[in-house]
Amino acid sequence: MYKRKSEVSVASAIRTCRSAFLGIFIVSAVINLLMLTGPLFMLQVYDRVLASGSVPTLIVLSGIALALYLFSGVLDILRSRALTRISMRVYARLSDPVLRANIRMPIVGGHKAAGVHPGRDLDAVRRFLASPGPAAIFDLPFMPFYFMIIFLFHFWLGILSLVGGLLIFGLVVANELMSREPTRELGSRSGAQSKVMDSARRNAEVVSAMGMLGRLSDRFSDLMAPHVAAQQAAADRSNFFSSAIKLLRLVLQSAMLGLGAYLAILQEITPGVMIASSIIMARALAPIEQAVSHWPSFVASRQATSRLDQALQDTGGQTAPGGLPLPTQDVTITELATSAPGEPVVLLQGVALQLKAGDGLGVIGPSGSGKTSLARALVGVWPHLRGAVRLDGSTLDQWNEDERSKIIGYLPQDVELFDGTVADNICRFEKKPDMLAIVQAAKLAGVHRLIANLPDGYGCVVGDSGARLSAGQRQRLGLARALYGNPFMIVLDEPNSNLDIEGEQALTAAIQEVRARGGIVIVIAHRTSALSAVNKVLMIQNGQQVAFGERDDVLTGLAVLDRPATNQKAFSHAV
Repeated sequence: MYKRKSEVSVASAIRTCRSAFLGIFIVSAVINLLMLTGPLFMLQVYDRVLASGSVPTLIVLSGIALALYLFSGVLDILRSRALTRISMRVYARLSDPVLRANIRMPIVGGHKAAGVHPGRDLDAVRRFLASPGPAAIFDLPFMPFYFMIIFLFHFWLGILSLVGGLLIFGLVVANELMSREPTRELGSRSGAQSKVMDSARRNAEVVSAMGMLGRLSDRFSDLMAPHVAAQQAAADRSNFFSSAIKLLRLVLQSAMLGLGAYLAILQEITPGVMIASSIIMARALAPIEQAVSHWPSFVASRQATSRLDQALQDTGGQTAPGGLPLPTQDVTITELATSAPGEPVVLLQGVALQLKAGDGLGVIGPSGSGKTSLARALVGVWPHLRGAVRLDGSTLDQWNEDERSKIIGYLPQDVELFDGTVADNICRFEKKPDMLAIVQAAKLAGVHRLIANLPDGYGCVVGDSGARLSAGQRQRLGLARALYGNPFMIVLDEPNSNLDIEGEQALTAAIQEVRARGGIVIVIAHRTSALSAVNKVLMIQNGQQVAFGERDDVLTGLAVLDRPATNQKAFSHAV
């Protein structure tokens, strides 16, 4: 019934660029071959031009060297451009899965996912692929080629270059081993600071109105010290090894010149070979120095890749092939138990009921009893630890994403709108929206006149999170969004919390209309006025189902049991 989603990972995205990487490797080979231009030019100048005193020979050699340098420069530019395009290709291939993972991480991991930012990790990978670091890595395999040439010049010169290469390689390995933990610690500290900053930004009005800016600033400052310490530790290690390798390379160059001069005095090599050997060894060791200078970004990219792959794996899973007919008959809940994502504590259990097409269910109970937990479990954003929610006998995950958008309408407690037009938000950002359906949903939610009075009407841009609208306007637009497309099951979590009398009347009319067309409406209610349009009531208390049945029967029974409790009068007004 289900099919596994094709594996998406950083490695799979990079594998799509194999031919490009092969081309870059070939170009790197040519570039490294052309890097011999300088040493060979110096060799010819010292051993042939100076010995013969031939100016024409010098001019010809200079022209050839200049042409080869220009060709090498062009190839280097092409290699850099190719790496940039590879980085963007990988970014483009992963951007959609990463967006989906970014959205699903809080649903899958709960609060544990707060420090996971797939988008930032993808940016880290992209930046590294576009940096000079990969070019240096492509140059590393050609180090033995340079050492071999030095060995051809003289055995002891080759030995010196090989020992120097091994020493530098040892520093690279030490750098790798010693930089892992500081880089990981730096990432953790940066994530903690980002959480505080993002949280303060989301709640800017509360922070400003209640004078919390100074306290949040102090909290941010408390995190600054360990962040700075981690930053300094990572930078100090990187700078130490970078400086040590640079120093060792300079010492080796001088040692090569010294040994070459000694061998030249013994007439075992020529002065040209002495100069050429020094230049070739410098070229052989240059990629290592460059790689080490980019090592922090390489380690950060590798850790980002690991986190990104884990996030994609956690949020991938299986997908339904779709094709089932959309539900039209009933919703059945069997011994449902749920908890917040990533949390072991069961917040709601033992819910069992059945609703037929045209039913309206009001869910009541004290604050913290599990009503919102039920709403989230019904729409599939919280896990089902036990039991199931079935629509016409099938669980919600047996329809694919596009089909579920036609089945479920959901209005959460905290209505979040997206930066876009009113019409975009109501139609859920469909590519080809039905304007008639948008207007129909708006009229059903009783918000059409309100929209008509906005600047540009349905084309009015609501701003980030609907900042240009009041809480009541956002809630009514959220209701229109939930009603759009006539979904079969509509779950409304405290839909009248920000509504005035006119809004509550529109809500009641909308619930009645949905029921009349054969839909099922589930209303989480604190204010009992929302129960006037439903025919069934579910009472939840302490995470358990207490009562379920016809509205009047349940409310009457609860009133009798609760007498003479203070909320008896509230129940009596629900009818």
